[in-house]
Amino acid sequence: ASETVSSLTDRAPENALDCASATVRLRAATPTNIVRLRQPEDIDDPLTEVLRAGARRLLAQAVEMEADAFLTAMQDLRLPDGRARLVRHGHGPERMIQTGIGPVPVARVRVRDRGGAGPADRVRFTSTLLPKWARRTRSLDALLPVLYLRGVSTGDFQEALAALLGRDAPNLSPAVIARLTATWADEYARWQSRDLSARRYVYVWADGVYLQARMEDQAECMLVLIGATPEGRKELVGFQVGVRESAQSWRELLVDVKRRGLSIAPEIAVGDGALGFWRALDEVFPGTAHQRCWVHKTVNILDKVPKSVQPAMKADLREIHGAPTRAAAEAALAVFVEKYGAKYPRAATCLTKDREALLAFYDFPAEHWDHLRSSNPIESVFATVRHRTVRTKGALSATTAKLMVFKLVMAASKTWRRLKGENQLPKIVAGVIFRDGTEVAASPDHRAA
Repeated sequence: ASETVSSLTDRAPENALDCASATVRLRAATPTNIVRLRQPEDIDDPLTEVLRAGARRLLAQAVEMEADAFLTAMQDLRLPDGRARLVRHGHGPERMIQTGIGPVPVARVRVRDRGGAGPADRVRFTSTLLPKWARRTRSLDALLPVLYLRGVSTGDFQEALAALLGRDAPNLSPAVIARLTATWADEYARWQSRDLSARRYVYVWADGVYLQARMEDQAECMLVLIGATPEGRKELVGFQVGVRESAQSWRELLVDVKRRGLSIAPEIAVGDGALGFWRALDEVFPGTAHQRCWVHKTVNILDKVPKSVQPAMKADLREIHGAPTRAAAEAALAVFVEKYGAKYPRAATCLTKDREALLAFYDFPAEHWDHLRSSNPIESVFATVRHRTVRTKGALSATTAKLMVFKLVMAASKTWRRLKGENQLPKIVAGVIFRDGTEVAASPDHRAA
């Protein structure tokens, strides 16, 4: 090899072509002992490599077949001299398409229209398999926002998907993920303007959650309204950002859903002790009964007594809302006041001031009591929201937080269970009266907005 190098360098090239040829021969003759070392993060997966190779061949064949089918369908288009108007015109530049098994190279087929008088008259071929600007499969586009929603930060996508898509997978930058999640704003706008005139909600649950976005002085309050349809399904009825849980903020939400067609008042609303919601509810849907959430009420009562007393007091509160009849609940409530009223008057007052609203569920089917005693449908969703916002380490803007809460609630709604005893809901709609969870008579009138 050294003799070959010496002979090549002794001769001076006569022109540029000889120079290039000599360079190529020099490189070919020069030995190399450079061995690429395997990196610790490299993954040897022959099966995946075989799948990617097969996917490349299948995709190329499918694109070719799609172009052939298009030309066959257009074969009646002819030039004045009888030749075919549409012909193949090579391929576009090869590009990498991100798929669920990693990047797959493919080139788009070009079709030329030889008879179009101008751009407006030309027949264009657009592949349905390979859109012109596609860089990822649609399933991957749908996956990325979901992963972000579930807790993967924008800067972690490359590392999180390395084993599946390859360490050098493109189009996974934070900016790309941000553009994908931008579609949530359009979805939220469409949902907010939907027509509710054909909807009816027998029960509704209301609650709010506070999220601290970035370094803002005041946390945003997300107001959420969930309803139960006559078929027993739970749906997200209303959602918006409010100024704390004020009456005005709740009034705006309730008026908005009523303006979009929700004309029939719910039979009962379940929520915590936020006075703003109940005032707004009485103004917009005055016929709706009030049911205070026992989970919130229990926490508020226990906060007013020492920790040593809380276990026994919690058990006594359970005796009240777990009683089989209203009379038994009233008796248990009286025992509670007698037992704790002298020593812990604030706890007793906190319970008795909402006596009627705490026991309203007894006027509805017993099968629904578990659903009506608390605002758990919303609380369970907010637990996921808080987990996700903690994961972002305070990097959420107010707008992003709103859209994230909306998407989390919509995602959770797909797994909401139906109400137990859904066969009782049509009776509620028809005006049947229940006492202590049992049907007793039909109502002479029908509750409306």
